[in-house]
Amino acid sequence: MPVALLPEGGEQLGFIPGDIAALSGADWTWGVDTLASVGALLRRLHDTGAQFPVDNRVSWPRDLADPGASSAEAVVMCHNDPNMGNVVFREGIAVALIDFDLAAPGRPLWDVAMAARYWAVLADPPSAPTRLRVLADGYGVPTGERAGLPELVEQVTVTCRAFAEARVAAGDQAVLKSVAARGGWQRWDRLQTWLETHRQRFVDALCA
Repeated sequence: MPVALLPEGGEQLGFIPGDIAALSGADWTWGVDTLASVGALLRRLHDTGAQFPVDNRVSWPRDLADPGASSAEAVVMCHNDPNMGNVVFREGIAVALIDFDLAAPGRPLWDVAMAARYWAVLADPPSAPTRLRVLADGYGVPTGERAGLPELVEQVTVTCRAFAEARVAAGDQAVLKSVAARGGWQRWDRLQTWLETHRQRFVDALCA
């Protein structure tokens, strides 16, 4: 739902018609055209956001924000949580992002790495290098930035784990159940090790 902030501090919610991949279960969810469209949608978000200066006086959410934003030459407004429940599709093509509660300024590539975690790595680890290439192509990641993307995916995974751990420590039962259903922290550790071990595979796929 798009949100309009009102002068009184309230919110006005709207509805975006379409499908959510996390709820669909349809074959198109895993298609390469769908994946490429997620990258293209992120690019449109960043290109649009780049036209507006970031207000550094705002206390942006830091939970999933880019830790390298303060030292980056150029930052844009990043969604920071483009998972399968936060992208709206029509006929298998990504058309909108929802739930901007974790949005904050960051490097564009940070948002691409966040998307890669959900749409490439967690979606299908065996084909993750190929899927990462499709996502990067859809976004239009410059040639000179591609080799650094796999390491950024690793950093994103560390950030997401810290976020989940904090939520569990705060008593968030939904996050606790989600972690348990997906193999617990041990699976998270195995994934982190797998990403680091196969980093060159990802680099080769991106730069081929």
